[in-house]
Amino acid sequence: MLALDRAVSEVSARALDFARLSVAKKAQLLRALIARTRATAAAWARAGCLNKGLDPDAAEAAEEWLTGPYLVLRNLRLYADSLESIARHGKPPLGTGVRRREDGRVEVQVFPADSLDKALFLGYRADVVLERGVTEEQARATQASLYASAEAKGGVTVILGAGNVSSIPPTDVLFKLFAEGRVCILKMNPVNEWLGPILEEAFAPLVAAGYLRICTGGGDVGRYLVEHAQVDDVHITGSDKTHDLIVWGPPGAERERRRAANDPLLRKSISSELGNVTPVILVSSSWSAAELDVQARNVAAMVTNNASFNCIAGKMLVTSRAWPQREVFLQRLGEHLAKTPLRKAYYPGAADRYDALTAGRAGLRCFGERSADALPWTVIPDLDARASSETLFQTEPFCGILSEVALDAADPMAYLAAATRFCNERLWGTLSASVVIHPALERDRAVAKALGQAVNDLRYGTVAINHWAGMAFGLMSTPWGAYPGATLADVQSGRGFVHNSFFLERIEKCVVRGPFKPFPTPPWFGGHKTALELGKKLVELEAAPSLMKVPAIAMAAARG
Repeated sequence: MLALDRAVSEVSARALDFARLSVAKKAQLLRALIARTRATAAAWARAGCLNKGLDPDAAEAAEEWLTGPYLVLRNLRLYADSLESIARHGKPPLGTGVRRREDGRVEVQVFPADSLDKALFLGYRADVVLERGVTEEQARATQASLYASAEAKGGVTVILGAGNVSSIPPTDVLFKLFAEGRVCILKMNPVNEWLGPILEEAFAPLVAAGYLRICTGGGDVGRYLVEHAQVDDVHITGSDKTHDLIVWGPPGAERERRRAANDPLLRKSISSELGNVTPVILVSSSWSAAELDVQARNVAAMVTNNASFNCIAGKMLVTSRAWPQREVFLQRLGEHLAKTPLRKAYYPGAADRYDALTAGRAGLRCFGERSADALPWTVIPDLDARASSETLFQTEPFCGILSEVALDAADPMAYLAAATRFCNERLWGTLSASVVIHPALERDRAVAKALGQAVNDLRYGTVAINHWAGMAFGLMSTPWGAYPGATLADVQSGRGFVHNSFFLERIEKCVVRGPFKPFPTPPWFGGHKTALELGKKLVELEAAPSLMKVPAIAMAAARG
């Protein structure tokens, strides 16, 4: 472990220097990272494709361009913009708009984040709902608090990186560095160790300055780093089981004694993002054939993106048993799943999880033939909402399984209330949820009020309306994390927010909204014809922003 000791010592020696580095110089560092990340983008996306069994030259490769270098470049650019604003004015903007809601809560618009977003994402917006009682003045006062102190002390964070999405480890590093002021040791997950050398090249200025070290290894390496005397803070993207192993120790009597006595094994701060049984709530009304099709395609994309190895993959479809189009929707969903090629089940344990969750179940709807390295897309319909022991309510499958539960409530207002209770009380996790509702139905004032109440009451860090909650992960101006209030003993989907380029504090949740029938087609939808072209153009846009590039991007998107 000598190499690990050396790495920790090197960043620890630079922690105070980084914490007190001027804001302007930190912004310059971020701009330097943009150029280097752009230079690695093609190799980054290609390596991701090869490791996940994708053709680097086919449309499917867009996924690795978009969820890898594109998101990191966007994160870098937005952080640089905010730091430059802090250098000039002492604070970044308080989003792009602030309003006080009828209930007195302060809501900060964070997307579109700038003129580029406004030009490219027509009809989309995201707002951050602050904790009850926070005023606009308090929101401004607490914003970017790291940069309000002249006596920043810094510290060392160990990041146990995610293995599924290549933008997660680097954006976690950027948050800890530039939002919290800590230097970092990033331990790559064995699943995506291929990313380590690429990140060392992209983030070479951070490595050269001693602000970042990247290492590889298994659980023993992670444990050694977490327990290291010179490490102050831990961040993990993974499972609640790994979190509890770190915080409370191995399962058994000693763990339970510690938990009961609130005596954690880990005596350091720890933040986390730990997954979710992600609900997709469909509010029934009369949808046209085209609307049924686009929303079935929308849900299919939530399931199939990244072979369903996403903590925010759609996992629990919530419907009304009284919806006349329920079975038609499920049929259209199946047609879109059937058209989506099966993917390499690259994440360890996928086949075992699939078998455990499907064994003995009748009525499975499987799409595609199982093989040695691929699992079928599978819908498990009509679960019993009253079954408190239902495994699928409490276990994130982390493979291509989507379950469906039909609630008895028929009236839209009663249904929204029932769906909210079901998600809050039955489903494991507090990370994200989606609500799909027809705009004609939402124009009814009573339904709109019920929708607003549901959005308020859903205990999730992100609630998306009409779209995949994964948008909130990718926008980067939006805070990303679980609903606040989890404890170390009952951590649910984790604690703390990342991304959050406006550096907001005292956050309750993020609300993302988009068109019910979007145009152009979102590039993560299956079968998008120009997704790869679009992914590459978006990388170029984030690397060198210009409104002059928008028409070509819009034309490529329209052909999708």
